[in-house]
Formats: sequence, C-alpha cells, structure tokens
Amino acid sequence: MLHEAKAEDTMHRSALGTLAGAVVTVLAVTAFPPAAAAAPSGAPSATAATDDSFYTYDGSAPLASYAPGTVLKTRTLQYHVLGIPTPVRATQLLYRTEDAQGRPSAGVTSVVRSPNGDGSKAVSYQSFYDSLNPEDAPSRAIAGNVSLGGLIANGESLLLVPLLLSGYNVVIPDSEGQGADFAAGPEYGTNTLDSIRAASSAPQTGLNADTRIGLAGYSGGAIATHWAAALAPSYAPDVDRRLVGYAEGGLLVDPAHNLKYISGSSVWAGVAPMAVLGAARAYDIDFEPYLNSYGQAVFKKLADASIVNALGQYPGLTWKKLVKPQYADPNSVPPFVAAVNKLNLGSAPTPKAPGYIAQGNGGVFEGTLSNLPGIGRGDGVMVAADVRALVRQYCDKGDAAVKYQQYDALSHVGTAVPWAPVALDWLNDRFAGKTPPSDCGRVPAGNSLAPEVPTGS
Repeated sequence: MLHEAKAEDTMHRSALGTLAGAVVTVLAVTAFPPAAAAAPSGAPSATAATDDSFYTYDGSAPLASYAPGTVLKTRTLQYHVLGIPTPVRATQLLYRTEDAQGRPSAGVTSVVRSPNGDGSKAVSYQSFYDSLNPEDAPSRAIAGNVSLGGLIANGESLLLVPLLLSGYNVVIPDSEGQGADFAAGPEYGTNTLDSIRAASSAPQTGLNADTRIGLAGYSGGAIATHWAAALAPSYAPDVDRRLVGYAEGGLLVDPAHNLKYISGSSVWAGVAPMAVLGAARAYDIDFEPYLNSYGQAVFKKLADASIVNALGQYPGLTWKKLVKPQYADPNSVPPFVAAVNKLNLGSAPTPKAPGYIAQGNGGVFEGTLSNLPGIGRGDGVMVAADVRALVRQYCDKGDAAVKYQQYDALSHVGTAVPWAPVALDWLNDRFAGKTPPSDCGRVPAGNSLAPEVPTGS
C-alpha cells in the first residue's frame, strides 16, 4: 500500500510538471502585445455562451430554495491548457450563489487537489481573467474551451503549481459570475465565498468544513480576493472563521478615481468602458441615453470583450469622448454615481483576517502619465494613494494586521512579478500560525475614499 501511495504521488507530481511545461508554452504564445491581438470572428455575446449544460441549473426546485454554497452539479475532468488535456485532474462544481443585487444565481468553480496535501489547507486563487465574456472564465479554459480572453486563465495556471506542490488544494472560482460582470466587486466576493463553501462540502475535492483557507489574487483577482475578505464576516461567517488571510496586489479601491486616472492614457484607457459595462450589467443600468454615437459604437464593440481587446487599442480615450456634452462630468449621470459608490471598498466592511497588499506606483512605464489632485499616481490602472488610504483606514480600526508594499519603480504588470513569491511566503507563514506582520503606522497618507456626490446635490 505504501509503495502504491508513493507511486501515485510520483505520478501526480509528474502531472504537475507536465502542466507547468504546457503553461510555459502558453506564456510564450501570449507574450506578444495584446494590442496586436484581434478578436475572434463571430465571438459569442455574454448571453450566448457555448452550449454546455453543466453551467445551467436545471433542477426542479427553485434555485432560491437552496442555501448559498450548495453544490448543484459535479464533474471531474482533465485540466486543459490551450484546449490540450494534461494528466492533472480537476473537479468542477456548479453551486448556488447570489449576484450583485442579492438575487440567486448559479456559479462555477474548479478544484485541483495537491499531490501531497491532506485536505487541511487550501488556497482560493482568484483569476485576473478580466472579461465581459463568460467564455473566458477559468472553468471553461480548464474544461478545454479555447478563446482569446481565455489565454489569461491558461497562463495563470503556472501560478497554481507552486501552491499545489506546497500542499495546498487550490480552488479557482469563476469570480465574475456567469454573466461576466466585470469589476462588480460585491458579486466577485459572494461568488468567491460560496465557491469555498461548495468546495468544502463536495467529497471529491478533499476539503471539508474545517479546512483552513487562504485567499490570493492579483489585479482583477485582487478585486475578488478583497471583497471576499471584506464580506466574509457578515455574508459567510462559516468561511471567515477558517480564513488565515488574504494576499493580493494591484487593487481597485475607488472606481471613480480610476476612471479619472486612466483617462487619456495610451494603454489602459480602454478598460474604462469595460468597467462601466460591467457595472451596468451587474446593476441593470441602461447607459445608452448618456452616450454619443461614438460611445454607443465603443460599448457595442466591447460588450463581450476581454481585457486583451481593450489594452492599447483605445489610446487617448476619455469619458468626454463617449458621452453627450451635457454629461461631460461623470457625476452628472446618477446611475454611474450609484454604481461606483456600491463598488467603493472604502465604504465596504473591514476584513477580520490579516492581509498582504502589494501596489505599484510606476504607471508612467505603462503609459499613464496623469497626476491629478486628490488622485495622484498609480501603477498605470490602479491608484496607489487609494490603496494606501484603505490600509490606513483598516489600521485606524485596528481589526487586523496589514502588510503593505509599494513598488514606486514598477507598473501594474511589473509588480505582479515580486508579488507572487512574496504572497506565497506570506500565506505559508499564516498557515504556520506565525504572527502576521503589520505596516500600520508606516503607510503614507492616501486619498479621500468618501462616496461620490451627484452633480447638483
């Protein structure tokens, strides 16, 4: 029996090595600038995803009758990279969760078991797939679907290998939900927390109700990671009691500030309409009455786009170029103000778990040159002073320790490189029971995170 166990462990490790090699190939393929990538012809809309019955709840009982986190369907399949199956196995779960407005919805998550883990610890890794198209979700890439936006999730698979070899089972939720509600932080949070609940109750995953959990994610994954940590005490206390901490980088804090920060930039400007579209989808907002003809054309083109369809493809784009003249001030659009205030982490609950946050401040290297009063500089897309303000807010409340690292010479993409190994070490220490480090008292002042006020109020 011992010999068989060792043989199985060797096979699993070999499978992970194969997975790592496959992902390196993907990274080589995706190393070209995203601006050069063209959208696939006939790309499906967000309401017409690939016909896969696994993603549809078709039970007889109303979805609302199930508790959040209830497993609705289960399947086990080979982990794919660029549509090619690897020897690694993944368990996928359809589970009950809720959307940004608190309505019942069905989410999907994927779980990969560690070759040397015992089920006592797991890391929920939130992808930065950043898309308005459900086809680009991690679960679909893992299941073998191939899409332009899905290349991000394929490439991220390399980040999972160190976690798996360190003994962590890894949970990978489709954090944006099946509507691909890009940038809708509260929905990211509930999807992530209910994914953990589902993974903890499905016997195929190796997790259970006592499995300790760490959260990790960068950029779009940081949105899900942070909102999950913030909502856990009230929305999922059963998960919160098991959280050892959250490790994230490149965090979106106050979307209204980010809109102004990236306005007119050469690389990141195209993400602004994507974020507005995501918020509109999450909160059922019709933005068309506010858009000019050019804005309508841009919104139509990006309706089911991935971030790879936006980066570098709208240089110089501003809010004013998208809207009618009377709406030149974003705060003159009431639905916009309502949405960004709901997405502002400064008004969200404070996490109880300790955190590690990394943030770049060299956005000039990614073409974002702005340095507006009350906003300042950032990493190219995320505002550094917003992140500092959030950390100081948590420190003032004294609820948990927060480690903060700011890389003044690194941009958004560049900061991800040092973040990943530091995040793993930080999580290892939390699982080991070491006292979490704190930078409280040493974090420079940040911006005001007060809610936006509609023009004329």
